[in-house]
Amino acid sequence: MLGEKELIKLFPDFKELIQPAGIDLALDKIYIQKTAGSLIDNEKNLPEIEELDGPVYTLKSKTAYLGSIDRKIKIPKGYAMLYKPRSTLLRSFVSVQTAVGDPGFYGTLMFMIYNHGDFDYKIKQGDRIAQGVVFNVDGSGEYNGAYQEK
Repeated sequence: MLGEKELIKLFPDFKELIQPAGIDLALDKIYIQKTAGSLIDNEKNLPEIEELDGPVYTLKSKTAYLGSIDRKIKIPKGYAMLYKPRSTLLRSFVSVQTAVGDPGFYGTLMFMIYNHGDFDYKIKQGDRIAQGVVFNVDGSGEYNGAYQEK
């Protein structure tokens, strides 16, 4: 795991969001699912999504959303990123579901946000929802998957 000095060098666009052991990631937009999706024989059929009006979002109880992060990220070759939810959300019965950030990934991060609570939860664009923790990956290749942006 890398500390803040190394993180500032690797992720200068996130300098103001660097923490002692990771990078805070801020919410940009919230989306709701509009159609079904599927994954059969590795063929991705992503659901259509609809952007909700912000900048303040109301997350309904027992409902899943997608949240995008407010800037693109470039994970350098030789490093991977694991994303963990901010504890304030967890203490409010809201989870952030994430995946692994592979070496060489460039693009917009999207996480699933789920309100497990019995009450609506309000969140605002720019609020920090997750923290990326960066690790060295010896001998890594580079991500070249479907979500790579140019």
